[in-house]
Amino acid sequence: MKLARLTTLEKVGYGTGDTAINVVISSMFLIVAYFYTDVFGLQPTHMGILFLVTRLIDAITDPLMGILTDRYKSHRWGRFRPYFLYLSVPFGLSVGLMFTTPDWGYNAKLVWAYATYIFVTIMFTSVTIPYISLIGVLTSDPKERLSANGYRLFFAKIAAFCVTVIVPVLASKWGEGDLARGYQLAMALMAMLATGLLLFCFATTRERVEHPVETRPIKLQLALLLRNDQWLILCAVCLTGTLGYVIRNSVAAYYATYYLNADAKMLSAFLTTGVTAAILAMIASTWLTKYFCKVQLFRWSQVVVALLSIAMYLVVGPGDVLFAFIFYFLISFVVDLHAPVFWSAIAEAVDYGHVKTGQRVSGLSFGGISFFQKAGMGLAGFVVGILLSGFGYQAGAEQSDLALQGIALMLTVISGGFHLIMGLLMFKFKITDDFYNRIKPKLPSYQ
Repeated sequence: MKLARLTTLEKVGYGTGDTAINVVISSMFLIVAYFYTDVFGLQPTHMGILFLVTRLIDAITDPLMGILTDRYKSHRWGRFRPYFLYLSVPFGLSVGLMFTTPDWGYNAKLVWAYATYIFVTIMFTSVTIPYISLIGVLTSDPKERLSANGYRLFFAKIAAFCVTVIVPVLASKWGEGDLARGYQLAMALMAMLATGLLLFCFATTRERVEHPVETRPIKLQLALLLRNDQWLILCAVCLTGTLGYVIRNSVAAYYATYYLNADAKMLSAFLTTGVTAAILAMIASTWLTKYFCKVQLFRWSQVVVALLSIAMYLVVGPGDVLFAFIFYFLISFVVDLHAPVFWSAIAEAVDYGHVKTGQRVSGLSFGGISFFQKAGMGLAGFVVGILLSGFGYQAGAEQSDLALQGIALMLTVISGGFHLIMGLLMFKFKITDDFYNRIKPKLPSYQ
């Protein structure tokens, strides 16, 4: 079988789709918690409950979207790409509304926060499930998939760069003293960018691989997934990794502002340091996986993150800016070395399940992973909100020693602990390149 090689343009187009999606993810990871407490005006506990409750919706929408992509295919545009075309504008609109702060009473604003956050969550699901499934039909070559995911995750970090660097600057400039108005305008710009990039992804990619899809009842599909031990491992990895990632990045703005006494420029610089390290990690990961086992890289990088996190907590004190920047850069670099490996591993786990059970479950597989990612995001947001309240955090005020130590713990030891669990779980994952090449000839799509 001649494996399809992807052009650079197609890899770039595929990658820019994740730039669009990561306008939402980066906002949720990096600034939405800080926005909700210090700009929008929510109490930390209410914010945490909002994040948790909203994830219950994903328990319904994620599997439904996975099933929808399995059952319906456009003869002209394929199984997954049409969603980028039709949902690009609603997706962008949802992003803009989430960062709109109406001048209402607290309870009315809380309702608005729920409505807009739920809207963006549904739009996020409707675009993300097809997107993360797309890699499985672009090519069947695992190295090309890994390369495409390297592009994808590099461009994803561009979105994070925009959200952490450009948005705060534009919010301050365009708000003219009204930070809520500034964030609304800045994120509206990001929303328009996301809409355009989804359309670009649609236009530059092509679905080549046709997998036979079993249109079976959800109960049977779930039973098949439960027999796929490697997919179950990835679900647990996704949940624990997202918990660590979101907790650390959600409190980064609090850490810089209160633990390091940062002004607006230093806050932007601190967040930019993490994003820059993550971008470099995408490049380094693509290079390293050419010479080293990708699964081993995944495992040990997360163990190192846990060790660096403990070291950061022990070494960096309040106001210790230099060491804080150094450790935050190192942690942000090492933690993302696994990312291209993880997203290519999902498609390979789907193929593994197909070989093991004789039946393919694709859409629900990717929908399940997305659900665990967003469950991790919701749980992490809940944990951050509850811990901020528990440690006595007060928005915009001078923080107590307990609050400062709590913020430091969340950025380092607590988040690092989840990454340690993530790395240890990957010692159970066995689909290396050699293993995959042995099972690939058994796939019906292999000719």
